[in-house]
Amino acid sequence: MISRLACISVALFALSGCAIHQNVKPVERFDSKVVCIVDNPAVRATFFDAYERALTNKGYEVKKLASGTSLVECPVTSTYTATWRWDLAMYMAYADIVVYKNAKPAGKATYDASRGGGNMGKFIGAEKKITELVDQLFPRLAGS
Repeated sequence: MISRLACISVALFALSGCAIHQNVKPVERFDSKVVCIVDNPAVRATFFDAYERALTNKGYEVKKLASGTSLVECPVTSTYTATWRWDLAMYMAYADIVVYKNAKPAGKATYDASRGGGNMGKFIGAEKKITELVDQLFPRLAGS
C-alpha cells in the first residue's frame, strides 16, 4: 500500500512540471479602430498573419509598422514575440502580446507551454491559440 502511494505521489509530482500557463490582462475600450503592430522579424511570419486575421475578425484595422518603430507612432500599438519547439512535432512553446495605448501598457497576453513536457495540450495549432489570446485580450469588437 505504501509503495503504491509513493508511486502515485511521484507520478503526480512529475506531471506537475508539465504545466501550460496562460495569463491575459484584457485591454479597456479603445476609441480607435486601428491597431498598429510593430513587426518582429525574429518570429515566424505566420504569427503576424494570424494576429492580423484575429484582429480583423474583431473589426479592427491593422497597420504593420517596421521593426524598431517607436510605440508613440500610433495611439494603439502592439508588440509580440513567440518561439517554437520540437517535441514529436513543432509547436508554439511561448507567445507574448503586449498592447500599448499612448505608449503605456494597456493589456497583455502570455502563453507559455515551454514546461509542457508530456502535456499533449501543447500541440494546439498556433493560429487557434493566437486567436484565443486575441479574443481574450480584446474582449469587445472594435468601437464597442
